[in-house]
Amino acid sequence: MQLDFSLMREADAVYRSPLAAAGGLAVIGSGRQHARHAVKDRKLPSFAAVLVERGQGFLETAAGGRQRVEGPALFWLFPNRLHSYGPDDAGWDERWALFEGSFTRDFLRMRLIGERHPLVRLRQIEEVVRLFARLHADLVDDSHLGQASAALGLHRIVITAARQASAAAGRESEGATGDLVETLRGRSLQPLDLASLAAEHRMSPATLRRKFIAETGMPPKDFQLRARMDHAKQLLATSDEKIETVAAMVGIEDPFYFSRVFREREGCSPREFRMRYKRG
Repeated sequence: MQLDFSLMREADAVYRSPLAAAGGLAVIGSGRQHARHAVKDRKLPSFAAVLVERGQGFLETAAGGRQRVEGPALFWLFPNRLHSYGPDDAGWDERWALFEGSFTRDFLRMRLIGERHPLVRLRQIEEVVRLFARLHADLVDDSHLGQASAALGLHRIVITAARQASAAAGRESEGATGDLVETLRGRSLQPLDLASLAAEHRMSPATLRRKFIAETGMPPKDFQLRARMDHAKQLLATSDEKIETVAAMVGIEDPFYFSRVFREREGCSPREFRMRYKRG
Protein backbone atom coordinates (compact mmCIF):
# COMPACT_ATOMS: atom_id res chain seq x y z
CA MET A 1 0.00 0.00 0.00
CA GLN A 2 1.36 3.43 -0.95
CA LEU A 3 0.94 6.04 1.78
CA ASP A 4 -0.01 9.58 0.75
CA PHE A 5 1.95 12.30 2.56
CA SER A 6 0.61 15.17 0.41
CA LEU A 7 -0.96 18.38 1.75
CA MET A 8 -4.29 17.75 3.50
CA ARG A 9 -7.48 19.31 2.18
CA GLU A 10 -10.35 17.44 3.80
CA ALA A 11 -10.87 15.64 7.07
CA ASP A 12 -10.38 11.88 7.09
CA ALA A 13 -11.26 10.04 10.31
CA VAL A 14 -12.07 6.56 11.54
CA TYR A 15 -13.26 5.41 14.99
CA ARG A 16 -13.21 1.86 16.36
CA SER A 17 -14.34 0.03 19.45
CA PRO A 18 -11.30 -1.92 20.71
CA LEU A 19 -11.33 -5.63 19.95
CA ALA A 20 -11.10 -8.07 22.85
CA ALA A 21 -7.68 -9.23 21.59
CA ALA A 22 -6.23 -5.71 21.68
CA GLY A 23 -4.66 -6.28 25.12
CA GLY A 24 -2.99 -3.49 27.04
CA LEU A 25 -3.03 -0.89 24.27
CA ALA A 26 -5.82 -0.11 21.81
CA VAL A 27 -6.10 2.60 19.18
CA ILE A 28 -9.75 3.67 19.02
CA GLY A 29 -9.59 6.45 16.48
CA SER A 30 -7.33 8.24 14.03
CA GLY A 31 -7.55 10.86 11.35
CA ARG A 32 -6.00 13.73 9.44
CA GLN A 33 -7.23 17.15 8.44
CA HIS A 34 -6.32 20.70 7.53
CA ALA A 35 -7.72 22.34 10.66
CA ARG A 36 -8.87 25.96 10.64
CA HIS A 37 -10.74 26.19 13.94
CA ALA A 38 -9.67 25.74 17.56
CA VAL A 39 -10.88 23.10 19.97
CA LYS A 40 -11.98 24.95 23.11
CA ASP A 41 -12.45 23.69 26.67
CA ARG A 42 -12.89 20.05 25.71
CA LYS A 43 -12.39 16.81 27.64
CA LEU A 44 -11.72 13.46 25.97
CA PRO A 45 -12.48 10.08 27.56
CA SER A 46 -9.20 8.67 26.19
CA PHE A 47 -5.61 9.65 25.51
CA ALA A 48 -4.79 11.42 22.25
CA ALA A 49 -1.67 12.14 20.22
CA VAL A 50 -1.88 15.14 17.89
CA LEU A 51 0.79 15.67 15.22
CA VAL A 52 1.05 19.13 13.66
CA GLU A 53 2.93 18.71 10.40
CA ARG A 54 2.78 22.27 9.15
CA GLY A 55 1.44 25.48 10.63
CA GLN A 56 1.38 27.34 13.92
CA GLY A 57 -1.03 27.81 16.78
CA PHE A 58 -1.41 27.12 20.49
CA LEU A 59 -1.99 24.41 23.08
CA GLU A 60 -3.42 25.10 26.53
CA THR A 61 -3.80 22.57 29.35
CA ALA A 62 -4.21 22.91 33.11
CA ALA A 63 -0.93 21.14 33.87
CA GLY A 64 1.19 22.53 31.05
CA GLY A 65 -0.24 26.04 30.70
CA ARG A 66 -0.51 27.85 27.38
CA GLN A 67 2.21 27.08 24.85
CA ARG A 68 3.01 28.16 21.33
CA VAL A 69 2.88 25.29 18.81
CA GLU A 70 5.03 25.50 15.69
CA GLY A 71 4.97 22.54 13.34
CA PRO A 72 6.46 20.06 13.13
CA ALA A 73 5.40 19.21 16.66
CA LEU A 74 3.44 16.60 18.57
CA PHE A 75 1.41 16.96 21.74
CA TRP A 76 -0.36 14.59 24.12
CA LEU A 77 -3.86 14.99 25.53
CA PHE A 78 -4.93 13.15 28.67
CA PRO A 79 -8.28 11.58 29.62
CA ASN A 80 -10.83 13.79 31.37
CA ARG A 81 -8.48 16.78 31.36
CA LEU A 82 -9.70 20.12 30.08
CA HIS A 83 -7.74 21.33 27.05
CA SER A 84 -7.87 23.83 24.19
CA TYR A 85 -5.75 23.98 21.05
CA GLY A 86 -5.87 25.19 17.51
CA PRO A 87 -4.15 26.90 14.59
CA ASP A 88 -3.62 30.52 13.67
CA ASP A 89 -5.72 32.04 10.90
CA ALA A 90 -3.81 30.13 8.18
CA GLY A 91 -4.73 26.76 9.71
CA TRP A 92 -2.47 23.77 10.22
CA ASP A 93 -2.12 20.21 8.93
CA GLU A 94 -2.69 17.70 11.70
CA ARG A 95 -2.88 13.95 12.24
CA TRP A 96 -4.28 12.47 15.42
CA ALA A 97 -4.83 9.18 17.20
CA LEU A 98 -6.99 8.22 20.18
CA PHE A 99 -5.79 5.40 22.42
CA GLU A 100 -6.42 3.67 25.75
CA GLY A 101 -5.36 0.61 27.74
CA SER A 102 -3.21 -0.47 30.66
CA PHE A 103 0.05 0.21 28.80
CA THR A 104 -0.62 3.93 29.19
CA ARG A 105 0.28 3.56 32.87
CA ASP A 106 3.73 2.40 31.77
CA PHE A 107 4.05 5.39 29.44
CA LEU A 108 3.36 7.68 32.39
CA ARG A 109 5.47 5.75 34.90
CA MET A 110 8.46 5.74 32.55
CA ARG A 111 7.91 9.43 31.75
CA LEU A 112 7.55 8.76 28.04
CA ILE A 113 4.56 11.10 28.11
CA GLY A 114 3.62 13.61 30.79
CA GLU A 115 0.94 16.17 31.54
CA ARG A 116 3.35 18.90 32.61
CA HIS A 117 5.28 18.66 29.35
CA PRO A 118 2.77 17.57 26.70
CA LEU A 119 4.43 19.32 23.73
CA VAL A 120 7.30 17.74 21.78
CA ARG A 121 9.02 19.82 19.14
CA LEU A 122 10.11 17.48 16.36
CA ARG A 123 13.35 17.81 14.43
CA GLN A 124 12.76 14.71 12.32
CA ILE A 125 9.14 14.41 11.24
CA GLU A 126 9.29 11.91 8.38
CA GLU A 127 9.31 8.79 10.56
CA VAL A 128 6.49 10.13 12.75
CA VAL A 129 4.34 10.91 9.68
CA ARG A 130 4.89 7.40 8.34
CA LEU A 131 3.90 5.89 11.69
CA PHE A 132 0.67 7.91 11.85
CA ALA A 133 -0.18 7.04 8.23
CA ARG A 134 0.47 3.34 8.79
CA LEU A 135 -1.55 3.39 12.01
CA HIS A 136 -4.50 4.93 10.18
CA ALA A 137 -4.30 2.35 7.40
CA ASP A 138 -4.22 -0.44 10.00
CA LEU A 139 -7.28 0.97 11.73
CA VAL A 140 -9.17 1.15 8.42
CA ASP A 141 -8.35 -2.56 7.97
CA ASP A 142 -10.62 -3.27 11.00
CA SER A 143 -9.32 -6.73 11.85
CA HIS A 144 -7.57 -8.30 14.83
CA LEU A 145 -4.28 -8.05 12.94
CA GLY A 146 -4.99 -4.46 11.92
CA GLN A 147 -5.76 -3.35 15.48
CA ALA A 148 -2.72 -5.15 16.86
CA SER A 149 -0.56 -3.44 14.23
CA ALA A 150 -2.14 -0.06 14.99
CA ALA A 151 -1.33 -0.53 18.69
CA LEU A 152 2.27 -1.35 17.77
CA GLY A 153 2.38 1.80 15.64
CA LEU A 154 1.12 3.91 18.51
CA HIS A 155 3.74 2.40 20.81
CA ARG A 156 6.40 3.35 18.26
CA ILE A 157 5.04 6.90 18.05
CA VAL A 158 5.39 7.21 21.84
CA ILE A 159 8.98 5.92 21.74
CA THR A 160 9.98 8.06 18.74
CA ALA A 161 8.58 11.24 20.29
CA ALA A 162 10.23 10.46 23.63
CA ARG A 163 13.59 9.93 21.91
CA GLN A 164 13.35 13.26 20.12
CA ALA A 165 12.34 15.01 23.34
CA SER A 166 15.23 13.35 25.18
CA ALA A 167 17.69 14.34 22.45
CA ALA A 168 16.49 17.95 22.63
CA ALA A 169 16.84 17.98 26.42
CA GLY A 170 20.30 16.48 26.09
CA ARG A 171 21.36 19.23 23.72
CA GLU A 172 20.06 21.89 26.12
CA SER A 173 21.95 20.43 29.07
CA GLU A 174 25.02 19.51 26.97
CA GLY A 175 24.58 15.87 27.85
CA ALA A 176 25.34 16.37 31.56
CA THR A 177 22.62 14.03 32.80
CA GLY A 178 23.54 11.31 30.34
CA ASP A 179 27.16 11.46 31.53
CA LEU A 180 25.94 11.26 35.11
CA VAL A 181 23.91 8.12 34.43
CA GLU A 182 26.81 6.44 32.68
CA THR A 183 29.16 7.37 35.54
CA LEU A 184 26.90 5.74 38.11
CA ARG A 185 26.31 2.73 35.87
CA GLY A 186 30.08 2.18 35.68
CA ARG A 187 30.46 2.51 39.45
CA SER A 188 27.34 0.63 40.50
CA LEU A 189 29.33 -2.06 42.35
CA GLN A 190 31.16 0.55 44.44
CA PRO A 191 29.79 2.36 47.52
CA LEU A 192 27.66 5.34 46.50
CA ASP A 193 28.86 8.73 47.77
CA LEU A 194 26.14 11.04 46.47
CA ALA A 195 27.83 14.24 47.68
CA SER A 196 31.10 13.40 45.94
CA LEU A 197 29.31 12.37 42.76
CA ALA A 198 27.36 15.64 42.76
CA ALA A 199 30.52 17.69 43.32
CA GLU A 200 32.24 15.83 40.51
CA HIS A 201 29.46 16.91 38.15
CA ARG A 202 29.34 20.44 39.57
CA MET A 203 25.86 20.33 41.04
CA SER A 204 24.21 19.97 44.43
CA PRO A 205 23.05 16.53 45.65
CA ALA A 206 19.43 17.72 45.37
CA THR A 207 19.93 18.81 41.74
CA LEU A 208 21.71 15.54 40.95
CA ARG A 209 18.83 13.54 42.39
CA ARG A 210 16.23 15.58 40.49
CA LYS A 211 18.08 15.28 37.18
CA PHE A 212 18.68 11.58 37.72
CA ILE A 213 15.00 10.88 38.39
CA ALA A 214 14.01 12.89 35.32
CA GLU A 215 16.38 10.83 33.16
CA THR A 216 15.85 7.32 34.56
CA GLY A 217 12.59 7.46 36.52
CA MET A 218 14.30 6.46 39.78
CA PRO A 219 16.65 7.99 42.38
CA PRO A 220 20.38 7.15 42.21
CA LYS A 221 20.30 4.57 45.03
CA ASP A 222 17.46 2.64 43.38
CA PHE A 223 19.30 2.78 40.05
CA GLN A 224 22.45 1.43 41.70
CA LEU A 225 20.54 -1.40 43.38
CA ARG A 226 18.88 -2.38 40.12
CA ALA A 227 22.26 -2.46 38.38
CA ARG A 228 23.65 -4.65 41.18
CA MET A 229 20.72 -7.08 40.95
CA ASP A 230 21.11 -7.27 37.16
CA HIS A 231 24.79 -8.16 37.58
CA ALA A 232 23.91 -10.69 40.27
CA LYS A 233 21.45 -12.40 37.93
CA GLN A 234 24.15 -12.64 35.30
CA LEU A 235 26.53 -14.24 37.79
CA LEU A 236 23.90 -16.66 39.07
CA ALA A 237 23.05 -17.80 35.54
CA THR A 238 26.61 -18.09 34.21
CA SER A 239 28.78 -19.16 37.17
CA ASP A 240 28.92 -21.63 40.06
CA GLU A 241 29.87 -19.04 42.67
CA LYS A 242 28.21 -19.41 46.07
CA ILE A 243 25.31 -17.07 46.88
CA GLU A 244 27.33 -15.20 49.50
CA THR A 245 30.17 -14.79 46.99
CA VAL A 246 27.80 -13.40 44.38
CA ALA A 247 26.46 -10.96 46.97
CA ALA A 248 29.98 -9.74 47.77
CA MET A 249 30.85 -9.48 44.07
CA VAL A 250 27.98 -7.02 43.52
CA GLY A 251 28.93 -4.91 46.53
CA ILE A 252 26.59 -6.35 49.20
CA GLU A 253 28.49 -7.86 52.12
CA ASP A 254 25.46 -9.25 53.99
CA PRO A 255 24.21 -12.34 52.10
CA PHE A 256 20.94 -12.41 54.06
CA TYR A 257 20.16 -8.82 53.07
CA PHE A 258 21.13 -9.66 49.48
CA SER A 259 18.75 -12.65 49.41
CA ARG A 260 15.90 -10.62 50.92
CA VAL A 261 16.29 -7.76 48.43
CA PHE A 262 16.67 -10.19 45.55
CA ARG A 263 13.42 -11.95 46.44
CA GLU A 264 11.58 -8.64 46.85
CA ARG A 265 12.68 -7.47 43.42
CA GLU A 266 12.65 -10.70 41.43
CA GLY A 267 9.90 -12.69 43.10
CA CYS A 268 12.18 -15.65 43.84
CA SER A 269 15.31 -16.44 45.82
CA PRO A 270 18.80 -16.29 44.23
CA ARG A 271 18.94 -20.11 44.40
CA GLU A 272 15.57 -20.46 42.64
CA PHE A 273 16.67 -17.98 39.97
CA ARG A 274 19.81 -20.04 39.34
CA MET A 275 17.79 -23.24 39.02
CA ARG A 276 15.53 -21.60 36.42
CA TYR A 277 18.16 -19.91 34.28
CA LYS A 278 21.50 -21.67 34.86
CA ARG A 279 23.22 -22.40 31.59
CA GLY A 280 25.02 -25.63 31.00
